[in-house]
Amino acid sequence: MNLLPIAGPRATWALLWSEIRKLPGLSIIAAIVITGGSAAGLVAPWALGALVDDVSSAGADNSVIVKAVLLIGGAAVLAGLLTALGVMLVARVGETVLARIREKVLDRALQLPAPVLDKVRTGDLLSRVGDDVATVATALTDIGPTLLGAALTIILTAAGLFALDWRLGLAGLLAVPMYLLALRWYLPRSAPFYRQERIAMGERSEAIIASLRGSATVRAYRLEDVQLAKIDATSATARDLSIKVFKIFSFFSSRINHAEFTGLTAILVAGFFLVRGDLVTIGAVTAAALYFHRLFNPIGAVLMLFDEAQTAAAGLARLAGVLEMEQISSPPPGPGPADASIELVGIGHAYDGPLVVDGVSLRLEPGERVALVGASGAGKTTLAALAAGVLTPTAGVVRLGGVDVQALGEDRTRSQVALLSQEVHVFSGTLADDVRLARLDATDDEVAAALERVGALAWVRALPDGLATVVGEEGHQLTGAQSQQLAFARLVLADPPVAVLDEATAEAGSAGARELERASVAATEGRTTLIVAHRLTQAQQADRIVVLDQGRVVESGTHDGLLAAGGRYALLWRSWTGFKPGEPGGRTTPASAST
Repeated sequence: MNLLPIAGPRATWALLWSEIRKLPGLSIIAAIVITGGSAAGLVAPWALGALVDDVSSAGADNSVIVKAVLLIGGAAVLAGLLTALGVMLVARVGETVLARIREKVLDRALQLPAPVLDKVRTGDLLSRVGDDVATVATALTDIGPTLLGAALTIILTAAGLFALDWRLGLAGLLAVPMYLLALRWYLPRSAPFYRQERIAMGERSEAIIASLRGSATVRAYRLEDVQLAKIDATSATARDLSIKVFKIFSFFSSRINHAEFTGLTAILVAGFFLVRGDLVTIGAVTAAALYFHRLFNPIGAVLMLFDEAQTAAAGLARLAGVLEMEQISSPPPGPGPADASIELVGIGHAYDGPLVVDGVSLRLEPGERVALVGASGAGKTTLAALAAGVLTPTAGVVRLGGVDVQALGEDRTRSQVALLSQEVHVFSGTLADDVRLARLDATDDEVAAALERVGALAWVRALPDGLATVVGEEGHQLTGAQSQQLAFARLVLADPPVAVLDEATAEAGSAGARELERASVAATEGRTTLIVAHRLTQAQQADRIVVLDQGRVVESGTHDGLLAAGGRYALLWRSWTGFKPGEPGGRTTPASAST
């Protein structure tokens, strides 16, 4: 299994900036308000410095002190109001930007070709649209305003420091090299760990999801300890990486404290000699010291929040990596299928190893029902996916109504061919809306007619709210057979000329197999149908049976003809029914076929 790509810094920030530029008015207003809040914070140190000069030079009456206090209090209130408003505006910008990025990522993920999705780790994809989105959301709404406000405060305060006296400003700049050295030490060491931490979290999610999805198999084979060991190992890896990051961050914090001490000491020492030489006033030095001390929190916020910012940047890079994946381009408009026939000519296909399907040529006439049978690993599912246009063959061509499916494009092929597998998902919502996914403008009467055709309307009407019953994870839980019947109802509602069923009745046990097989026949009536037969009774009802072995067609014919031939199919039938061809029960008719 492969990991999805991770974008580089340039592509990551280009994505973020492109979305911010789509909100120019709101972004500019937010920046102005945040700047105003930071500027209002400069008033208090200046007012205190002026008050010190007034008191030390000629004394000051109560009115001077009251004015200074009122000025400081008013500036504090204004700074608080502007900061609060700015945080709200920045959060609105951030949430809007993230929502658009998330929609783009989900859209691209949903449009990824099936071969790519098959090779992608489920945990990696889910962690990107889950954990990474949450991390970036926190950064844009919580960390973002703090960092922006801190950055503006640093710039404006530094300007105010030089405005008091350029020599005091230069003294404060002695801390800058120490800050830069701390960052130069920290960033190269921490960035790789943050990337590894996000990957490790994806692997942990993969281990947990795989264990939960396959819980029945895990219990059946008593693999609980094995799966728990995998989860423990991946969790331990993520934990150890987080501890390493924290250790590096602790050393980084101590270097920041040394820089703060150096800068404040330099200002006080320089101020002492400047005051002694009557070059500056005591009030100016007081204001300068207060200005630099005021920088402790914003500089500390910027540097300390590098921890969260790096994590968010890693998450954003993973989101941007999905968007960097090549998008499927639609072919130019061309002629559509002449009929509902499917033709596979010299088809060969391989994944990352030897050919799974090798030199298969097969034609399905319009309305013909063909069953694919063979042992596990014979290539049935691959051939069905190739016929449906989901996979692109390594060799050969697939034609739908005489037109190459590659020339038709994915959208036009999907409108002509429906692929149903045994993995059926019931979406959260009303049962009617779940069926209506196949055709959003379908009425309730049309939905009911589709359900009735596949034999599901009776149990649907028996539900508490009938068609309006909420199903899915948050609603009424459907059985595997019922979920599959909904899939067949969607097929009826979509009404494609071609249907490919990949073991679409495998979810039913013996009790529900007959109902699902009847639903399958009803849903595909009049359509060209290719069936990967999980049960040989499905093959028995087909117009033609194609037997695959190691990716090649070894037999083709009717049920009775293949039984009489005594070949591969006859052996499969004997294994299925327990009868030899010609023995009583060896040629059961479709009406009395055993499940």
